[in-house]
Amino acid sequence: MNNWLKVSNAADIPQLGSRVVTTQAGNIALFKTADNEIFALLDKCPHKGGPLSQGIVFGKKVACPLHNWNICLDDGNAVAPDVGCARSFPVKVEGGAVFLSLT
Repeated sequence: MNNWLKVSNAADIPQLGSRVVTTQAGNIALFKTADNEIFALLDKCPHKGGPLSQGIVFGKKVACPLHNWNICLDDGNAVAPDVGCARSFPVKVEGGAVFLSLT
C-alpha cells in the first residue's frame, strides 16, 4: 500500500517546467508537461548526476542540462542510445494538490 505525501499544489509547478521538493528520499523534481500531466523523478541524471529539474521539458521527456541526455518522465529511463535510469516516483493529483509516494 502506498503512503501518499502532499508535496505541492499543481498550480505551483510551471507548465513545461519543474519544481524541486526535498524528501527523505532526496531532492525530487516534479515535472509538468504541456498536457498538465505531472511526473516525479529523483533530481539526478543517471549519466553524471546533473539536475534534471533544470532541464528542458518536451513531450513526456526532459533533457538533462549537462549533456543533453533525454530522460522519459514516466519511468526515468534514458532514451537510446543512452542507457541508465533516474528513479521515478508515483504521483497523483487530487483537488489541485500533488501527492507523492516514496515507497
